Amino acid sequence: MKYNYIGKSGLRVSNICMGTMTFGKKCDKKTAFEILDKAYEAGVNFFDTAEVYPVPPTAETYGVTEEIFGEWLATKPRDSIILATKVAGAANGWFVPPVRHGLTAIDAFHITTAIEGSLWRLKTNYIDLYQVHWPDTVVPIEESLEALDRLVHSGKVRYIGTSNENAYGLTKGLETSRYRGFKRFESIQNNFSLLNRRFLDEIAVVCKKEQVGLLPFSPLAGGVLSGKYVPGGSWEGFRFGDYLSNPDPRMKAQAGRFAGERSVAAAQKYAAVAKKYGLAPATMAAAWTLSFDFVPSTIVGATDPGQLDDTLAASETGLPEELLKECDAINQQILYPMG
Repeated sequence: MKYNYIGKSGLRVSNICMGTMTFGKKCDKKTAFEILDKAYEAGVNFFDTAEVYPVPPTAETYGVTEEIFGEWLATKPRDSIILATKVAGAANGWFVPPVRHGLTAIDAFHITTAIEGSLWRLKTNYIDLYQVHWPDTVVPIEESLEALDRLVHSGKVRYIGTSNENAYGLTKGLETSRYRGFKRFESIQNNFSLLNRRFLDEIAVVCKKEQVGLLPFSPLAGGVLSGKYVPGGSWEGFRFGDYLSNPDPRMKAQAGRFAGERSVAAAQKYAAVAKKYGLAPATMAAAWTLSFDFVPSTIVGATDPGQLDDTLAASETGLPEELLKECDAINQQILYPMG
C-alpha cells in the first residue's frame, strides 16, 4: 500500500480509501465489518462516510452507515485511522436530503448540529477530514467557512474539505479562507473516472496550482468499469439495475448517466484494454485515477469482501504509457459518455 498527503495537510493516507455508502443497505453489519477488516489489514488507513449514508438516503436509514462504522472503529486504535465524513449539503442544491426535515443548509446551525450527530454515531471525539457533501448556493461561503473553522479550533475536526464542487466554488472558498484567515479546503471529493473526465476540464488546474487533493468517488463509475454491465445482459442485483426500477426520478437519472448506452459501450472497450495488459478492469480503472499527481487517494466501495481484491491491487499498479494512450483514444471515440 502506498501513502500520500492530502493537500497541505498532515493527513498521510493510503492511496486507496474505503468508501462506506453501501453499509446498512446493500450489505449488513457483518459483511461491512468483513470489508473493513480486509481493507485495514491490507494497509488501508483512510475511510470515508457521510451523515446521509447509506444510499439511496431515506429518513429511516440516514446515519446507519456512521453507526456501523463507529462500532467497527471502536475495535481499532483510533489514531491508526484517518476518518472522513460529511455534513449533508443544502436543500437548495443537489437534492433535498432526508436529514433535519429537509431543511439543511451549510450554515453555522446545521454544521454544528451535523458534527455532533456524526461524532456520537461514530463513537469518536474528532473527525480527521470534515467535508461539505455538496455546495450551498444561498448561504455565503464566509459563513460556512467560519463555522467549519470553529470546529477545527475546537478540536472536533482536524481538516476540512468540499465535495461535488466546481472550479469557481473551490476557488472562491480558497480565496475566502486566505483573506479571512479561516482554515481552507484541503480536499475536493468529486466524481472522476475513465467515464467521467470532466474534472480535467477546469478544476484540475485549481487543484494543481493551489495544492488541493482530489479524492475521486466512483473511480469504477459505480461498478460499470468492472465490466460486469454487459449490453443486453441481466443487471439484477447491480446498483444501477436497482436504480432503474426505483420510482425516484433522481435514481433513474443516475442510472441513465452511469449505465447508459454510451457509458456501457465505453466500459466494454476499457475492459478489453485491461485484458490486453493482463489487468482486471477494476484494477485498471482505479489505477487510472491514481495516475494523476493531484489525486492522493481514490475512494472505492464494496458490497462483498471479494470485490476488494482488484481495487486494492490498484494501490501498487503503475499503468504503462501505451495503455494510457489507448484509454485516451477510447475517450476521443466516445467523448463524455456520462454527458
